[in-house]
Amino acid sequence: MSECVFCKIVRGELPSDVIAQNEKFLAFTPLEDLAAVHALVIPRAHVASIAGADGLDTATLAEMPLFIAQVARDLGLDQSGYRVATNHGPDARQSVNHLHWHILGGEPLSESM
Repeated sequence: MSECVFCKIVRGELPSDVIAQNEKFLAFTPLEDLAAVHALVIPRAHVASIAGADGLDTATLAEMPLFIAQVARDLGLDQSGYRVATNHGPDARQSVNHLHWHILGGEPLSESM
């Protein structure tokens, strides 16, 4: 999708602080921190949200949680713990219509979501 900000990051049209990447996923630091450690993980293929994840191939779906967990380990969050969250739609406050996962940690997080 040509106007999607995350697609532009994938194509290298916008700068990003890349944490990790492979042929299917990209992890980077978001512009706004929601926790002491905050990363975003996106599939390189455009999918608007988790509701459209069936548009991804089976291998990508299977590898997604493994990539997210590896990024969390790389960020040093595996011992203290971390939260992984995604949003779908305006009521959930999805701000970019490209499936993305927030990895949050590095401090005790709120009990509420």
